[in-house]
Amino acid sequence: MVASADAKPVVTLAALYGAGGSVIGPRVAERLGVPFLDREIPEAVTERTGLSRDAVSVVDEAPRNRSERLISTLGRASTASGTAAGAAEDVELYERRLRGHVEEFLARASESGGVALGRGGMVVLRDLPSALHVHLGGPRVARVNQGMALEGVDRETAERRQEAEDEARIGYVRRAYGVDGEDPGMYHLMLDSTALDLDVCVELIVAASQARIRTQRTA
Repeated sequence: MVASADAKPVVTLAALYGAGGSVIGPRVAERLGVPFLDREIPEAVTERTGLSRDAVSVVDEAPRNRSERLISTLGRASTASGTAAGAAEDVELYERRLRGHVEEFLARASESGGVALGRGGMVVLRDLPSALHVHLGGPRVARVNQGMALEGVDRETAERRQEAEDEARIGYVRRAYGVDGEDPGMYHLMLDSTALDLDVCVELIVAASQARIRTQRTA
């Protein structure tokens, strides 16, 4: 498949805790002139499903008590049909439904361009020729240190968030798509964003995205 001559930049970022994805993503999007989809995805999904933003966020925010939290959240939210969901058997149904809306939103963004942070974007958009799939990581201790600096929290808080968020993000991709989100074969570019300045990471990603589009246009 050959990218169209007017293909827009599409970048997916898989970022572990403390890797700076929430900083790098918006900067890459600004440089490429496309939307940053981290916030827009849940907003679009809430409009489509009628669920609260909290309910949508649960899909890929899954610390240890995932089922209990999802049941509780959905129990407080009204579905598009106006009924409440609070039973354990509804958990997987709602997760699949919400994931489907996220995937649909990402698919539409593949035409207009965008930078997507998380939510298995590298799997959903793996067949898009012009997309660039990037992994942001680094040693655990270095990510905890960077998380402390970026979020202004103490070490204990950063360590707790690192453990919970890494588990959630890795587990979501494995649970949703049956793949290992840490597999290098899923990415075009893997960066240790604790060893490189975040602005340098932005430059590398922007250059790689532009090069990928040029390559696909001439393929």
